[in-house]
Amino acid sequence: MKIKTCVFPVAGLGKRFLPATKSIPKEMLVVVDKPLIQYAVEEARAAGFERFIFVTSQGKSAIEDHFDANLRLMQELERRGALAELEKLRDLSLEAGQAIYVRQPAPLGLGHAVLCARDLIEEDAFGVILADDLVLAEQPCMAQMVDAYEHADGNMVGVMEVQPDQTQHYGVLDFQEEGHGAKKIDARGIVEKPKTGTAPSRMAVVGRYILRRSTFDFLENQTADAGGEIQLTSALAAMIQSFGLTGFVYGGQRFDCGMKSGWMSANLAFGFRNPELRATLQKTWSELCASR
Repeated sequence: MKIKTCVFPVAGLGKRFLPATKSIPKEMLVVVDKPLIQYAVEEARAAGFERFIFVTSQGKSAIEDHFDANLRLMQELERRGALAELEKLRDLSLEAGQAIYVRQPAPLGLGHAVLCARDLIEEDAFGVILADDLVLAEQPCMAQMVDAYEHADGNMVGVMEVQPDQTQHYGVLDFQEEGHGAKKIDARGIVEKPKTGTAPSRMAVVGRYILRRSTFDFLENQTADAGGEIQLTSALAAMIQSFGLTGFVYGGQRFDCGMKSGWMSANLAFGFRNPELRATLQKTWSELCASR
């Protein structure tokens, strides 16, 4: 089954990064030399996606501009003979019709953001990538999931094992522990941000999803939580009996770039992998550690 469309919910406020995100979207925060949203789109492309739906809000026009062609800049780079830089710009541009932008009219949660893409998706299954969750892996995370996905998997979520005191920050799978260790986990339930000590497992959902189109029907009928948001996790939990839910244990290291610590760690990790930066970073890091 060909999965062609990927949804990028990018309507969040980015409160943790104020004042930086007062004038730029948090998805445009840079890791080394590329904004988070570009990493997300590159991951989707590597997984074979052909259509990219960005669920935006007011103040997010920089995302649209980023993937548009800047003819003046490209002409100037060509005039100066900066061919390497010119090729980078050509690589990030999306073809006409590939990028679709739709507004989320109010901050009503991740589930509502995904629901905003309903009328733009015709296939039986589609992907969702949260740009905040940056995964460093030899094979991109979503490509791993697409390769593993089968129709019988129902909805699929990327998962990783977290420490017991961290489960309260995630949606957590409830599953039969026996036989754990496989790449795929058949979930019998999912709990959103369980209180410490009450989590059904340590397998936490990160920002990668392959969802059946029927998810929209459940989201449409989902009751908002106490904070007034429609949670994607709640819809997935309601669908388990009819459609199933599979957790996919991906390979790679995930960085929560919605947090300052995660974003800074991502810059270090990706920077050390860059041949142009590695030696300088190692020297700087050694000097910083020695000066403590």
